[in-house]
Amino acid sequence: MSISQKILNVDLGDKSYPIYIGCDLLSQKSFFEDHISGKQVMVVSNTTVTPLYLDRVTKLLGKFNVKVVILPDGEQYKTLETTNLIFDALLKAKFDRSATLIALGGGVVGDITGFAAASYQRGINFIQVPTTLLSQVDSSVGGKTGVNHELGKNMIGSFKQPQAVIIDVDTLDTLSDREYSAGMAEVIKYGLLGNIDFLSLLEANIESIMKRDQSLIIDLIYRSCKDKSIIVSQDEFERGKRALLNFGHTFGHGIENTFGYGVYLHGEAISIGMYMASMLSQFEGGLSQIDVDRIQSILMKANLPTSIKKGVNSENLIQAMSVDKKAVDGNIRLVLLNSVGDSFVTGSYSKENFQKVVSNFCQ
Repeated sequence: MSISQKILNVDLGDKSYPIYIGCDLLSQKSFFEDHISGKQVMVVSNTTVTPLYLDRVTKLLGKFNVKVVILPDGEQYKTLETTNLIFDALLKAKFDRSATLIALGGGVVGDITGFAAASYQRGINFIQVPTTLLSQVDSSVGGKTGVNHELGKNMIGSFKQPQAVIIDVDTLDTLSDREYSAGMAEVIKYGLLGNIDFLSLLEANIESIMKRDQSLIIDLIYRSCKDKSIIVSQDEFERGKRALLNFGHTFGHGIENTFGYGVYLHGEAISIGMYMASMLSQFEGGLSQIDVDRIQSILMKANLPTSIKKGVNSENLIQAMSVDKKAVDGNIRLVLLNSVGDSFVTGSYSKENFQKVVSNFCQ
């Protein structure tokens, strides 16, 4: 493996798998062949990614029986109905339990494909090939798969670890500026949660990162995946420490659900959610105004929003947040900060402060 390529291992015993990070990985068939067990392969992509990378991937799979499923693109299509397109294709092709799915696309494609892999004949293998920054640093790693329901985001799903994650950073060349910025929200999250040195690196290099300096991108993806893989290795099923990775997500998921999936990109909603969680942390005595300003500054330098568009009622947003996987007995549990780099999960916060934050953002 060249200097421009790195490898991580997610340590989960017999479910362990590698994460390959580098340039030009979509031209190297060994990354795929080494993790395909049978002869049947189905590549799942979407209408945006298909014309860009589908042919490159399928050409590497000449020794296999390859079928393709093309999904509509967008968070609004992350549904059971869309997942059924994969099941239909698998059944029509008479694919069996030795089959392997390949998720070629962003987080929606990865989540849907992983959920289909977890469910088809009670479980088949799949490989993640994420093509957006957000999916490369977050959703492709850790085995969370699923779809949305009109009442809540990711409420239907399963934990299903991939056989491998293949991250070709060249795919970011075709990513829009808006999508790239959305991915930066998850990158910044790792610095705010517990890696203060990483946050400082991001702050010092944010201009070059936003100009897509490839050596910096490879490093920030590697560091992000490393931070997440360590937590996942300790808490695969989110019974403890892994919940910290949801910093900003309960607010963010509520925003996505309230406005309708697709109005905000996931990373944009998470950016607002992290800023809201930071303000609540300040009201709860954890952060200073300087800390909150620092967080807002790095988000804005990554061209991410820190305020909500007009048109949402605070009570509707709170109701959407209450339909969340982190809620316990109706109590909304949140990830807050004692300080930048020191996070914790709690359901014990001032409801008055919580209402104050939501009301301030919903004006």
